[in-house]
Amino acid sequence: MHAHLEQISTSTVEGRHAVVIMDGAGWHTEDIDTDFNNLSCIKLPPYSPELNAIEQVWSWLRQYHLANRCFNGYEDIVNAICIAWNEFVSDVKRVKKTGTIDWMSLIN
Repeated sequence: MHAHLEQISTSTVEGRHAVVIMDGAGWHTEDIDTDFNNLSCIKLPPYSPELNAIEQVWSWLRQYHLANRCFNGYEDIVNAICIAWNEFVSDVKRVKKTGTIDWMSLIN
């Protein structure tokens, strides 16, 4: 995880600050060095997949493309996921809605 954070830190344009949001997965909760001046890590509360946008994306992919199927092998799985992903991102409104939670809003 440290190597991934280091890559994000070095890729962040000088003068900017990156924020990485992590769920409670075991590999995200290991010792996270926060010694990067241009990067902050925010951990989501446990058992809160509704706050993690990628969980909503996976839910859509499973519901509309990947559930109740048998795959012939690794390549078949990768191809099915690529087709599902391309359909998902082809609809900008769907992408925006999937990353938005109706009951939560940011207040200035």
